Amino acid sequence: MKKKILLLEDDALLGETLEELLEQEGYEVILVTCGNDAINESYENDFNLYVFDINVPDMSGLELLESLRGAEDKTPTIFISALVDLNSISKAFEIGADDYIKKPFFPQELLIRVDAKMQKLNSTIRCKDLNYNPVAKELYKNDKLISLSYMLSEMLHLLITSQNKVVDKIELEECMENPTSTALRVAITKLKQLTGIEIKNIRGVGYMIESC
Repeated sequence: MKKKILLLEDDALLGETLEELLEQEGYEVILVTCGNDAINESYENDFNLYVFDINVPDMSGLELLESLRGAEDKTPTIFISALVDLNSISKAFEIGADDYIKKPFFPQELLIRVDAKMQKLNSTIRCKDLNYNPVAKELYKNDKLISLSYMLSEMLHLLITSQNKVVDKIELEECMENPTSTALRVAITKLKQLTGIEIKNIRGVGYMIESC
């Protein structure tokens, strides 16, 4: 299955050049030229990677990513921008960017960064009919993303990356805003229901996922 990239670039020539280059490497690319179209595409499709310019119509790439992160969209993101001031770069990473390429750049440089990011995304953990990406913290069932709240996503990450090991209940409670033993039990039950993963209660100690 092809990895899917949402490319936001309002410079038509550069956008088409990058689109063609990425498609030649086997990626599926959706090219948009404004922030609103990027928002719409992010709601309608599941992407493996975002590549956003910052100075684009409707809303800036920074505003776009901040909005997506606020909606718990954790898709890895690379910014490409002519803005080279430290404030813009700092803001990009502060709101959740994974990389930042300063314009002008060789298109091949973007490809190198994209390939490196995709290689990290390929290190998935398989659990029955589920695939978990520990870098993006995303869980897929039959290639469909299972939507989890931030709290449940953090708990799942602790458990699934520690298979056959008990995760202390105190560590799990740190994922919660108002931790209590009862709230933790409710959260674990909900996580089981949403994922179908068997999570074993080690009484008085914590929880664990046995080998899938």
